[in-house]
Amino acid sequence: MARTLTTGSPWRVILAFSVPLLIGNVVQQLYQVADAIVVGRWLGVDALAAVGATGSLLFLLLGFAWGLTSGFAIPTAQAFGAQDHAAVRRSVAAGAVLTGITSVILTLFAPMLARPGLELLQTPPELMEDAVVFAQISFLGASTMMFFNFLSAIIRAIGDSRTPLLFLTLACVLNVGLVVLMVGPWEWGVAGAALATVLSQAVSVLLCLEYVRRRVPVLHVRRHDWRVTRRDLAEHLRLGLPMGFQASIIAIGTLAVQVALNRLGAADVAAYTTASRVDGLAVALLMSLGLATSMYVAQNHGGGRPDRIRRGVVQATWLALGAAVVLGALLIVFGAGIVRLFVGEGSDEVVDLAALMLVINGATYSALAVLFILRGALQGLGHTMIPTVTGVVELFARTGAAVVLGAFFGFVGVAWSNPLAWFGAVVILIPAYLRAHRELGRMPVTPAVPTPTSAIPVVGPSDGSMVVDAIVTQPIALPQQPSATQRGNLVRILARRRPRKRSRIKG
Repeated sequence: MARTLTTGSPWRVILAFSVPLLIGNVVQQLYQVADAIVVGRWLGVDALAAVGATGSLLFLLLGFAWGLTSGFAIPTAQAFGAQDHAAVRRSVAAGAVLTGITSVILTLFAPMLARPGLELLQTPPELMEDAVVFAQISFLGASTMMFFNFLSAIIRAIGDSRTPLLFLTLACVLNVGLVVLMVGPWEWGVAGAALATVLSQAVSVLLCLEYVRRRVPVLHVRRHDWRVTRRDLAEHLRLGLPMGFQASIIAIGTLAVQVALNRLGAADVAAYTTASRVDGLAVALLMSLGLATSMYVAQNHGGGRPDRIRRGVVQATWLALGAAVVLGALLIVFGAGIVRLFVGEGSDEVVDLAALMLVINGATYSALAVLFILRGALQGLGHTMIPTVTGVVELFARTGAAVVLGAFFGFVGVAWSNPLAWFGAVVILIPAYLRAHRELGRMPVTPAVPTPTSAIPVVGPSDGSMVVDAIVTQPIALPQQPSATQRGNLVRILARRRPRKRSRIKG
């Protein structure tokens, strides 16, 4: 159900919008956890490490696609906040065209990069074949992931974060069932795990399309809406490409981490993979608050409410910081026990290393909380430069830590690569948002309710047309009970402004 984010208490609106996102992220992480448990328990630690070895390469290309489609939804949210439904439809059409083009490119060329990419990452020989198979199948199904992300993003852009959660949950349940079936009784190995994900995402795409067709008329693209202009495409690319490149830049940093891990051995790769799965569950809340802030800011920016943006970002930051403290404490206390769910007996080294990484991350979640909120706010405002710069900063910080600290301190040095990247990005984001915050304070606020000088449409016949009798462009001060003279003057003013003929403007 479409919902405006331009009214109501800011922190309540952001929290209510983020809860379905949080549940969706947790569900998504849970089915990735289920994949890891099934692969690790049934196929062994080497198979789990092989799947983990593809993570950075998949993130490099598929992460770019995810960021791209998320950026395409920002103009949709801004248009919806401004109640410009024609612009909403044009935005959906432009985003769909660009998503389709990117999907074709990824499907055709990405599978060919799987083996060379994994070799470049110095993937251990004993993991190579399984890793190549998993990556190639994932790339061949990239279009399902792209269109599900795009459809989910535009549904969230109109204020509905619950429906994508429902479809994601159904897809995840289906994915878990398919993984158990394909890896277990059918014995398809890691190929079955990858294929299960692709098939479940395809089902989620069909569900999203059917929901939009039946329930969301504001997203119904008409024939003339498909005639997108270069300006429409350029605006969507202006917002989408930086978010895609930002994800890719971050992914390049994770590639450096992967290389450092591959040099350390299979146990370190398995430990990092396992810790990342658990870490993903904890980070899901912070990520959800960041995405909710982005959509909240975009709608209020389109609706002309800079005052709500200022209050909402401050309140969202405090929410995220509180969540970061609680999540970090939970990981520090219970991290080792959670890690043992992923691996069997005799894997104490993997458990110890993974638990150590969770302690390091949990102690620094506050920086990640600020990062998600401020970057989401700037992206919602349509800013592209600073978020991209923070991605570059993360790249250098993550790469430097993985290469330099990893060489001196081994796994501990590599584990510090993420927190150092978060701190580096926050140093850039805080002053950048403070400047935007001051600029928002100087912007005029669009009235939330009609005033005597607001333009009020006069609805005409029931066929949807409108009769325009007069257009008053200058404010006219009216007392509560105008005198007869004042009423006469007003009638004469309107008579002079009345067109000679009535015109019927089709709505």
